Amino acid sequence: MSKPRILIARKIFPEVIERLSQHFDVEANQDDMLWSDAELTERLKDKDGALTTGTQPIGAELLAACPRLKIVANMTVGYNNFDVAAMTAAGVLGTNTPDVLTETTADFGFALLMATARRVTESEHYLRAGKWTRWSYDMFAGTEVHGSTLGILGMGRIGQAIARRGAHGFGMNVIYHNRSRLAPALEAECKARYVSKDELLANADHLVLVLPYTPESHHAMGAAEIARMKPTATLINIARGGIVDDAALAQALKDRTIAAAGLDVFEGEPAVNPWLLQVPNVVLTPHIASATVKTRLKMSDLAADNLIAYLAGRAPLTPVNEPAHPRLSRN
Repeated sequence: MSKPRILIARKIFPEVIERLSQHFDVEANQDDMLWSDAELTERLKDKDGALTTGTQPIGAELLAACPRLKIVANMTVGYNNFDVAAMTAAGVLGTNTPDVLTETTADFGFALLMATARRVTESEHYLRAGKWTRWSYDMFAGTEVHGSTLGILGMGRIGQAIARRGAHGFGMNVIYHNRSRLAPALEAECKARYVSKDELLANADHLVLVLPYTPESHHAMGAAEIARMKPTATLINIARGGIVDDAALAQALKDRTIAAAGLDVFEGEPAVNPWLLQVPNVVLTPHIASATVKTRLKMSDLAADNLIAYLAGRAPLTPVNEPAHPRLSRN
């Protein structure tokens, strides 16, 4: 009996490919080529499964052209590259990798907050340019982190982990807004208080965005929302590009409507709004919040576990949809 065939769409750990090769006939993109939609579709036509990294769009047209495809396992928590409705209708399962990157991403979110508040990027550029010739009392004076008000928009696992770091590690007053309020015990653990979005914007000294990207959250932080923030506040986005209107943010940073921003995600990434590259009061990183070797390996392993389980007829570990008529049962 022949093995199921899978495609690994981007370069990943060799040991994960070796493990998958014990179960599948594997086509791996270790040259890390960036395929067009048409090229991806062509490579998936004879595949039963795929391991994707969140940058490969899986939509109705691709699914129609790939009748053997049964599962697409994202090596990310987010799955806005999936047309979930189309996948469900086509009988194709999607999976993601929650939980394994929570603490690592929260670590990075707090690092980005601190770098933004304390103007680390601005001051490093100043030093590297040879401009540091003397000390002055207000040289790159930033905003306080300890004892300040930490606002969190989106209070899932990562938001809660950031809240714990702020409240327990830095004595911050933590406020949050979410679609649904946390249970009292969880609020107490995070030392966090639920507020309206307007109150969150008006009172946060440091606002961290950790909400999922959906059509409803598109430009959840636009010009109007940014204008409601304190002029001394910072805005940190480790969620997804598109949640912030990057053009509006660049203008607000130029006008000093807010003090600074720290961004790990962008609209249309890897492209970055050119105006964000022109303002000094922003820290920019290339979508690396989960980027430790240990965590990225865990993400790869969980995606592999989903492929192995589902294509062997077992329940997947972390599904994002439930196809009513899975293709798995028809082969």
